[in-house]
Amino acid sequence: MTDATATKPTQAPPANGKRAPVPRPQQARAVNPVHERLFELYPKLFGASFLPLKLGVFQDLQARHPEDFKKDELKLAMGQHARSTRYLDSVAAGMARHDLDGNPVEPVAPEHVHHAILEIFRRRQARSREDLRPRLRLRLMAAIEASGLSREDYAALVRVQDEATNALVDDALAELAVQSAKREALLRAFDASGKTEAEFADMYGMRLAEVTETLARVRTEQAAKATAAP
Repeated sequence: MTDATATKPTQAPPANGKRAPVPRPQQARAVNPVHERLFELYPKLFGASFLPLKLGVFQDLQARHPEDFKKDELKLAMGQHARSTRYLDSVAAGMARHDLDGNPVEPVAPEHVHHAILEIFRRRQARSREDLRPRLRLRLMAAIEASGLSREDYAALVRVQDEATNALVDDALAELAVQSAKREALLRAFDASGKTEAEFADMYGMRLAEVTETLARVRTEQAAKATAAP
């Protein structure tokens, strides 16, 4: 019968004669007490998920809670909050800015959405071996279209000194230009065909809903360009 008190076999010492370092348990990151208080007061804004905050919310917090927050401590905590990845995610998603009562009050400016998307990309790319630029291009394309700006105006708004960053934007803009050209070509082909939308879709092996949506979109784009022209 095996002796239950028998000692376990000892591990052989490493070849270099040095013992491997004993891993230290990771300590939980201390939570800023200001963040805890903000969560208690406004769980919808500072809770499990974050919402973009209205411009001037720092002053609103000071005015509403003069006894709860010291100015310098609140300023530091709000800066940390605004730089957090979770907060940047909410800005990058294009959600509206909210006041302290949780009411949407204003849209996030296109350039703020843009810079949040880029910062998230940089953080995730630094931790990933995968090239995340294709995903970034798709996200930038969606942001450009959601901004309601022309490609030229958007580029002028977000252009920075860093050429590598500008190249990422140019890549997204170029792909949007290609897609726009394809839509315009489809409209020209449809106008020249003399067919109904259903007949045109059948002739080119396309879904009718796709043809209808694409034609409506390019007509809207052309109307917007004509309106914007001097």
